[in-house]
Amino acid sequence: MRRLAAGLTCVVLAQPAAAQAPVPAPHDSDPATPTTSSIQSSLGALGDPGGVRAALAVKGVTYSFSYIGEVFDNLRGGIERGAVYEGRFDLHFDVDLEKLAGLTGLAFHAQLLQIHGRGPSRRKVGNLMTVSNIEALPSIRLDELWLEQTLLDGKLSVRVGQLSADMEFLSSQTASVFINGTFGWPDITNENLPAGGDAYPWATPGVRVKVLPAPGVTLLGAVFNGDPSGGGAGEPLRHNQHGTQFPLHNAPFFIGEAAYAYNQEDGATGLPGTIKLGGWYHAGRFNDQRYDSNGVSLGDPASTGIARRVRGNYGFYTMAEQMLWLRPGTSDQGLAAFARVSTAPGDRNPAVFYADGGITFKGVLSHRPDDIAGIAFGYAKASNRLRAQQRDARAFGANTPIISSETVIELTYLAQLVPGWTLQPDFQYIRRPSGGIANPADPGGRRIKNAALVGLRTTIQY
Repeated sequence: MRRLAAGLTCVVLAQPAAAQAPVPAPHDSDPATPTTSSIQSSLGALGDPGGVRAALAVKGVTYSFSYIGEVFDNLRGGIERGAVYEGRFDLHFDVDLEKLAGLTGLAFHAQLLQIHGRGPSRRKVGNLMTVSNIEALPSIRLDELWLEQTLLDGKLSVRVGQLSADMEFLSSQTASVFINGTFGWPDITNENLPAGGDAYPWATPGVRVKVLPAPGVTLLGAVFNGDPSGGGAGEPLRHNQHGTQFPLHNAPFFIGEAAYAYNQEDGATGLPGTIKLGGWYHAGRFNDQRYDSNGVSLGDPASTGIARRVRGNYGFYTMAEQMLWLRPGTSDQGLAAFARVSTAPGDRNPAVFYADGGITFKGVLSHRPDDIAGIAFGYAKASNRLRAQQRDARAFGANTPIISSETVIELTYLAQLVPGWTLQPDFQYIRRPSGGIANPADPGGRRIKNAALVGLRTTIQY
């Protein structure tokens, strides 16, 4: 809870499609674009004017666009009531260099983001588990930019370039339908790592290795530049604002994950699921949550106000996804669940425990097989060390709230209008925004009240 420590911190006609190019899906597990279909199939001859897309695909060159637009209205609580609009335009560009240039197993990927509008968490709620997974300061940003070499018949791949850890690590396919950002990159990593860690809207220089040693087993390991902003005082997103600085001077961030996916093969008698175990280590220095460099509580007026620095930081996590019921005669319709738990040491981190989970139902209505309904919760607990520092401050007469935890509950329904175009009403209830800090808009210093928001998102993927 990094901000806690600081105090707050169209009509489309469905026509028979002509021969078309393969449509690239959203890369890896981008939580903001769970759909893998494209509106191209609904546009007929307009889906690929002049056959350019198909001609490029034959040569190994593919591209895709997506647009996400949404409005959220804070009905009660938070910093203030009211509605905000925000959106994001994405461009993905991929090259199969084996097809294009005969370089066996080599691929190139680039992604560009254009972010606009006002985010509900920053403007209306003041919470930590970001209401929307596209919320960020408005900007045009270079996101991922990498080369990947695949070896040993696909059993080994090495990716090098500007990478985002949340595209592959800590990701849940089941959770990707939810809009709150914590169901992508969990709040505990967002709050404990510099600039929120290597996750949206950040990408930073790194190397990722993937190994597939046995059927169903995946081993992932990576090292990244440890501060995607490059460092500096003030709002991190105002540093490296366009993602083109490629910082390499910060202490490294390591992350590793092992996954086992079972009952995935054709003809499996059991329901499919996945179990993941992972951990991370950051080699930088972090602030002690209670004491200054002289061992005096930061809540004591006699303190220097400069926190004692602690070398290194780490965390562990486990997660599971499980199909609970599969509708007979289908491959993916039915009930699915996910759950994640993560921990980190409390002496150097504002957040020490995180848990989330949820259930989704794909094909709630049999005549709408691609719609998904879901309910999920997220919970983040503040460090006892940070709470002790706040108690110290109160003992010396400061009017400082003692924070505790933040909880979010989200209900959502993703409706496919046509392949590649979805509409998603959403409801979120946030209990104890930012753990119960004082409302910066309240002259009396009262805590931010629990917030309730309704939203509507539309996503078009081409």
